[in-house]
Amino acid sequence: MKALVYYGDHNIALEERPKPTIIKPTDVIVKVLKTTICGTDLGIYKGKNPEIESGRILGHEGVGIIEEIGDSVSQFKKGDKVIISCITSCGSCEYCKKQMYSHCQDGGWILGYMIDGVQAEYVRIPHADNSLHKIPATIDDEIAVLLSDILPTGHEIGVQYGNVKPGDEIAIIGAGPIGMSALLTAQFYSPSKIIMVDLDDNRLKLAKELGATHTINSGTTNVEEAIKDIVDGDGVDVAIEAVGIPQTWDICQKIVKPGAHIANVGVHGQKVDFEINKLWIKNLTITTGLVNTNTTPMLLKAVSTNSLDLKKMITHHFPLSELEHAYQVFLNGAEEKALKIIIDNA
Repeated sequence: MKALVYYGDHNIALEERPKPTIIKPTDVIVKVLKTTICGTDLGIYKGKNPEIESGRILGHEGVGIIEEIGDSVSQFKKGDKVIISCITSCGSCEYCKKQMYSHCQDGGWILGYMIDGVQAEYVRIPHADNSLHKIPATIDDEIAVLLSDILPTGHEIGVQYGNVKPGDEIAIIGAGPIGMSALLTAQFYSPSKIIMVDLDDNRLKLAKELGATHTINSGTTNVEEAIKDIVDGDGVDVAIEAVGIPQTWDICQKIVKPGAHIANVGVHGQKVDFEINKLWIKNLTITTGLVNTNTTPMLLKAVSTNSLDLKKMITHHFPLSELEHAYQVFLNGAEEKALKIIIDNA
């Protein structure tokens, strides 16, 4: 089968690899129909995760058809079309019992990281009963790909951890796929103002189309002053950090009012400064996390009503044969106006 293989910093190759096989009775083999590239994949490509073994097949988001099934799998059958969750969960360990599936003692984020992932024609999915979701006929396959990771990530780690409530004034720092997912799912909770902050005017324009009440280009505007003008007060109730760099973290620290929440969603590759000398008095709640995908079933139902305009997030399509080029397009997202890329295996 064809697969995108990682060999180290800035070294990937689309090549022939053996088709995966059932290893444990809880496994299934999925024929991948569509996949995508995550910002986390770009981090791996850039050498951000040196712990990943050379020769690993990348990718942790996708949809496909079950082709082979282990003897212990009871919730799925051959031929089922499924969403491949970015998180693998055994369902029975201490953390799974708390719905902290990202910390599963025999799973978590392992696809495209600790085991071979989905940027291939076939993939082995461990603990299939707890790590796949059937796709209802009302959901388009491309939309279903967004439910593998980015939509539950934005919802759980951004919106839920940020404790967004009706009437809140919130700011989302970063208008990439995760920031846009937080923007869309925040609207379930009826905040009064949603301010999107980014450097890219094209993404800010899309954010307005997807429901942002205000946008700020942080390259041309003092964000702290602009937000105080918008909220007419001390700052926002919730700041969602959706990039993972020191500059966006610093913005979050500056724009929150007393009693606010800072929800960090971005994956940070270096240390940041925490201005505890200024913030200790503010009664803040600061959260971090890796998506658990425990809200994916709820999001599936919400998406099936067509209440979220997710199609606008998909900007590019490539066949699997052009996956290496797709990485370059996503790597240069601002110039290419790329947000979410769909890779088609059909």
